[in-house]
Amino acid sequence: MIKLQNVEKSFETPAGRTWVLRRINLEIREGEFITIMGPSGAGKSTLLGILGLLDGAWTGDYFLFENAVHKLNNRQRVELNKRYIGFVFQQYHLLDSLTVAENLDLPLSYRDMRKGERQSLVADTLDRFQIVGKKDLYPPQLSGGQQQLVAVARAVIGNPKVILADEPTGSLHSSHGKMIMDLLKQLNEQGTTIIQVTHNEAWAAYGNRIVQMADGWLVEDAAPADRASLTR
Repeated sequence: MIKLQNVEKSFETPAGRTWVLRRINLEIREGEFITIMGPSGAGKSTLLGILGLLDGAWTGDYFLFENAVHKLNNRQRVELNKRYIGFVFQQYHLLDSLTVAENLDLPLSYRDMRKGERQSLVADTLDRFQIVGKKDLYPPQLSGGQQQLVAVARAVIGNPKVILADEPTGSLHSSHGKMIMDLLKQLNEQGTTIIQVTHNEAWAAYGNRIVQMADGWLVEDAAPADRASLTR
């Protein structure tokens, strides 16, 4: 489903070239739950941005569902993003001027869908995530956990094949964090591929593979149980 071959990213500084990612080779099968871990500055979020087609300034080969992303122009990558990708950010990225229902409708408004079809999908998603009672509220009126729940709902409303989650529980209370992780696990069990970035070992264990990064390199790729045995 996803295949990266020798993906690299760098930029020039007065002191010379600085590398952000080096020779990343990674394959992810459809239906996996992958965790990307590593210290700050390791390149985790940069890699997630490339996987999510949000960053085009890199070299190497990237295949997504047989699409050669490295050969596509920006417009084609945007269309591929809309077709396959849902993104969950640590800081929610909800629009404070829109209600919960309007935030959910926003990604659908970019698609060729009739208004009635969009309204039906929003209603179904509100019910699925048990936030019908919040539909007319604005993000500042919600708790952090509720806002992140809406953010996850917005990410999945278009039925993406892949959800990318960048520290989705980083600013949440542990109980809210568990609620979000349980939801991601449930979506994965229903067939959605999940790729998350986290520093939390407990949340990392929700996945079936942990990819460890350091200084822009991929340094380890193992199942949680295998990784635990390596660190003992």
